[in-house]
Amino acid sequence: MVQEKVIVSTQPLQWKCVESRADSKRLYYGRFLMAPLMRGQGDTIGIAMRRALLGEIEGTCITSAKSEKIPHEYSNIAGIQESVHEILMNLKEIVLRSNLYGTCDASICSKGPGYVTAHDIILPPSVEIVDKTQHIANLTEPIHLCIELQIERNRGYRIKAPKKFQNVTYPIDAIFMPVRNANHSIHSYVNGNEKQELLFLEIWTNGSLTPKEALHEASRNLIDLFIPFLNAEEENFHLENHQPKENLPLFNFHRRLAKPKKTKKEVALKYIFIDQSELPPRVYNCLKTSNINTFLDLLNNSQEDLLKIKDFRREDVKHIMNALEI
Repeated sequence: MVQEKVIVSTQPLQWKCVESRADSKRLYYGRFLMAPLMRGQGDTIGIAMRRALLGEIEGTCITSAKSEKIPHEYSNIAGIQESVHEILMNLKEIVLRSNLYGTCDASICSKGPGYVTAHDIILPPSVEIVDKTQHIANLTEPIHLCIELQIERNRGYRIKAPKKFQNVTYPIDAIFMPVRNANHSIHSYVNGNEKQELLFLEIWTNGSLTPKEALHEASRNLIDLFIPFLNAEEENFHLENHQPKENLPLFNFHRRLAKPKKTKKEVALKYIFIDQSELPPRVYNCLKTSNINTFLDLLNNSQEDLLKIKDFRREDVKHIMNALEI
């Protein structure tokens, strides 16, 4: 374990690793410090980085297993201590490291008696096993266990969909995320007359990436998401160009905002996210599922449009009007 003393600096924004350790081959931990930050910037960076660490980094895992000798997922095979379901769960936990794109094939072919581990998986050159001691099955009799595997590199997670597979192929829940957990914490301090912040990021990985590598990759991916905004030409949005069709009924706030003389409060509605309003959870979820994220999005939908949303009720219009305080 490596630890460094945290020293508050008044230098320009910088980051450093203050703690790093490997608890096991499949559990790495890292703690990072970023400072000095202005008040409020800690949450801005911390929340974005946590989401990028958990959702924007690609990983590799086994997504399906195939064997003609297995009748169904919940069967037991003579000479194997584990059930088929337990073997599939063990395959799900195998941690892989790769640079491949898309999918590739691998296989297991082992003869008992003896233990079958990750070391027995025959992999293509582009894929590497992080912990070859991971247990798969225990063969108690002199039988052959042959399984064809599919390996894929992707991001996030994917729940198995049995209907898309043949009877002899068994899908496995795919957890591609190499970052197991990520937290951020903020510590405030006074520097002269100015209040500043320290941001701490804690990262746990499955061993396919170190926390430092995960931090670098998440940062690059996060920057890539914002590049289109930097290259986009500035556009001026005019309310009259976003009016709903005339044959659809309008909300009261459509007509009020369409007046030539707009108050500051009315103009500001275009920049308020519905997350900031006190809408009931059901109404909020209805709007979010229809990609209505701001009150500007609401302006572009008539009452008839909203009533077409699943689970949206006519009385919900009143909740929207109350949230706008019109």
